Amino acid sequence: MHFLGPDPTRFPPVDATDEDGILAVGGDLSPERLVAAYRRGVFPWYSEGLPILWHCPDPRFVLVPGELHVPKSLRKAMKRGEYRVTLDTAFEQVIDGCAKTKRPGQRGTWITRDMRKAYVKLHGLGLAHSCEAWKGEELMGGLYGVSLGAVFYGESMFARADDASKVAFVTLVEWLAGWGVQLIDCQQQTEHLARFGAAPWPRKKFVEEVARLVGAPTRQGKWTLDATPVEKRP
Repeated sequence: MHFLGPDPTRFPPVDATDEDGILAVGGDLSPERLVAAYRRGVFPWYSEGLPILWHCPDPRFVLVPGELHVPKSLRKAMKRGEYRVTLDTAFEQVIDGCAKTKRPGQRGTWITRDMRKAYVKLHGLGLAHSCEAWKGEELMGGLYGVSLGAVFYGESMFARADDASKVAFVTLVEWLAGWGVQLIDCQQQTEHLARFGAAPWPRKKFVEEVARLVGAPTRQGKWTLDATPVEKRP
């Protein structure tokens, strides 16, 4: 087990993980360390009361935005306009919704109080973003993640109504594609994301692509959905 020192930019090589994909333990959740971790394809994941655990699993579940598959039933639901979708409008509400969602085989939440503070801080720096699905003025679902270069690192999603998180997810992926994002990190494999076209990649391929893509300009700051089609932007 590798223990992180005070330098927030230093991590062991990603091939030094154990059989559970854990690379290192300790350190902090400062923006500098989080950014350094994501740039290497590493992310924090641990439970309240435990030390910070840093992961880089093999294989890695990813989605290439251009390969997004949208079921016909969902596309029809989106055309009906049942939900109003926004970006970066309710980040803290989204992260709280994700933390409170009960998931099969999971006791409690990995979104600890310190994790919440850390990602709210990243959001304030324009590096963490949320996508929300509303019915009227009520938040019905959404997701959040971190954006660096041409990579979006999905963290978590939640839904309080049918298709709410799916509508938010598809909307976000399509806009990310228009903005030049080439890779979405889904971290762990789920049937839900597989239906949208996500697939496992060997860790070596994943970290090599991340190293190449994080050098692109980061779309930093508050994100919005405006009337201009993304593919027509300069």
